[in-house]
Amino acid sequence: MRWTRLLTALIASLALTACNLVVPVGPSPAPNLQSAPVLPTPQQAARNFAQVVNDVRPVAEQECRNRARDLNCNFMIRVDNDPRQPPNAYQSRASDGRPVLTFTIAMIADVANTDELAFVMGHEAAHHIERHLDRQSINASLGAEIFGGLATLTGGSARDVETAARLGANVGARNYSKDFELEADRLGTVITWRAGYDPVRGAEYFGRIPDPGDRFLGTHPPNAARIDIVRRTVATLERR
Repeated sequence: MRWTRLLTALIASLALTACNLVVPVGPSPAPNLQSAPVLPTPQQAARNFAQVVNDVRPVAEQECRNRARDLNCNFMIRVDNDPRQPPNAYQSRASDGRPVLTFTIAMIADVANTDELAFVMGHEAAHHIERHLDRQSINASLGAEIFGGLATLTGGSARDVETAARLGANVGARNYSKDFELEADRLGTVITWRAGYDPVRGAEYFGRIPDPGDRFLGTHPPNAARIDIVRRTVATLERR
C-alpha cells in the first residue's frame, strides 16, 4: 500500500508540469506484486509517466492532424487510481469530443520501462486516429439490425427480437475488434518510433501478459501476431 500511495502522490505532483495530465482524487490502489523485482521504483515510474506524456502526446496529435483533419486531436491524458482497477489503458471521448487516454495506476506501475509505456500510449492514441469507437458503433448497429431482423422473420416475439438485437450488437461490436487492435498496434508503432522510443522493446510487454490466443469473438489477437506486426512496421520505418 505504501508503494502505490507514493506512486500516486508522485504522479499527482508531476501532473503540474505535464501537458493536460489529469489525476482524479481517490483512494490508493492495492499494490501490484507481479514482476515487482524488475519494475521501476515509484519515483521512477512517476517520472517515466510524465516524460512519456510530454514526448508522445505531441507526436500523437501531429499524426492525428496529418491523418484525420476533421478529428479533435487535442489528447487528454488521464490517470485512474481506483484500487479495484487492474493494469489497463483505454481510449474514450469527453462530452465535447476531446479524445481521452486513460491509464490505471496499476498500469503505470506494471510497465518495465519508458518504451513499454510509450507503446501503450501510442496504441491507445491510434484507436482514436483510426476512428475505432465510431467504427465499432456502426458494426454494433448493423449486427443488432441483422439479428433483430432474422428474429422477426422467424416469427419471434418482441422479447425474442430484443434479445436477438442485443446479441447482434455484441457480435457486431466484436466482429472486427482484433483487426482494430492490430491497426492500433501498427499506427501505435509509428507514433512510438517518431516520439523517440523503441516499439519492439515496448511490445515486450505482451510477453508478460496472458495470451488471449485466437478465441472465437475474442476482442484481442494473439500476442505473437501483435509482436509480429510491430516488428514488420519497424522494419518498414527503418527502410525509409
